[in-house]
Amino acid sequence: MEIKTQELPDEQLAEAAQNGHLDSFAALYERYHSSMVALAYSMMADINLAEDAAQEVFVIACRDLLNLKRKDKFAAWLAGICRNVTRGILREKGKTIASDLWQAAENNRNQECHHDAVRRAVWKLPTAQRELVVLRYYNGFSQSQISKVLDISSSAVNGRLVRAKRKIAEYLKQNGFTGDDHETL
Repeated sequence: MEIKTQELPDEQLAEAAQNGHLDSFAALYERYHSSMVALAYSMMADINLAEDAAQEVFVIACRDLLNLKRKDKFAAWLAGICRNVTRGILREKGKTIASDLWQAAENNRNQECHHDAVRRAVWKLPTAQRELVVLRYYNGFSQSQISKVLDISSSAVNGRLVRAKRKIAEYLKQNGFTGDDHETL
């Protein structure tokens, strides 16, 4: 029985891609493209820019694949590239999109509904927690998938998500929302 490329572990796909097998790199692209879009979005709050960033991530990954030493850490390596690309895009724009979103949200506070209040609370989180929340609750990634992409343990993912949800709940409570509002996540 022939093994499909998509079923191989990252380590084997990365090694095959390093040896010039384009199908292996294509399988890694398919496996991680949506993760990179979500990760970029968690920093930019702009889906179009996030998709552009993800494309650039894979261009860089293809170019630098021979430099990857730990093939079993492909997803974490890719996430590092994604963070760097995203920061570069934000620097080029001369401002952080997330802070602009926060300012706009504050200016329109009286007109916003509960969903927007939760979104504001998410964008107030530190970047590392915001990444987890966006990957888990906005993109539906499992804790196992997040663990692999961000190269942290599943228990660390769980603990950080719990702390992030507490911060969101505190923000909502401070801003006049009831205790059940964090259940939107």
